[in-house]
Amino acid sequence: MDMLQEQLFSLQDPVYRQMQCRIIPNLSADTIIGVRTPALRRLASGMKDAEAFLSELPHAYFEENQIHAFVLERIRDYDEAVSKINHFLPYVDNWATCDQLRPKAFSAHREELITIIPGWLSSEHPYTVRFGIGMLMCHYLDKDFRPEYLQWVCQIRREEYYVQMMAAWYFATALAKQYDATLPYILEKKLPVWVHNKTIQKATESYRIDPTQKELLKQYRIR
Repeated sequence: MDMLQEQLFSLQDPVYRQMQCRIIPNLSADTIIGVRTPALRRLASGMKDAEAFLSELPHAYFEENQIHAFVLERIRDYDEAVSKINHFLPYVDNWATCDQLRPKAFSAHREELITIIPGWLSSEHPYTVRFGIGMLMCHYLDKDFRPEYLQWVCQIRREEYYVQMMAAWYFATALAKQYDATLPYILEKKLPVWVHNKTIQKATESYRIDPTQKELLKQYRIR
């Protein structure tokens, strides 16, 4: 681990570090080294003793969590990926690591994956909830969509900003991909007020929603 940290500091970009500190404000600046994502992905793909690294939790630095996520997303076996992700999620402490964890093994196992997402959505840990919403957004808004999945996210009542923002992102994306099924959640004002308004904002900023739909959505902002 000391060797990895030495590598990370050798790749430090001070300007990039300043930007990372601004966009991930809940992390202490002391835990951000400032290494660009392509370099972190290269370190993850070239790691010789990944098992030892994955067992070293919690990590000291944001970049180590990023590498952890990039190692996990390369695991091809579905059951192994789920097990190791469940072990890691309680240590995820920021939106960037949460959102960049996109396991490749999940795409071929959507029938199994959907059975464990409710557990993530009901977690006490906010970034586990965010991850669960993200998985619904990534895998279940196209051919595997079911209207009840919208209700799963609608029922989430959390005060954490990064959970609410992901819920809004999910519903805005759902409006773009499953407009008819999603629109009633706006018209009937089923969502928490902040999520409702942020969903409309994101949807009206999206190029995937036509101008007529945007004008309708704007009329349902809650003031």
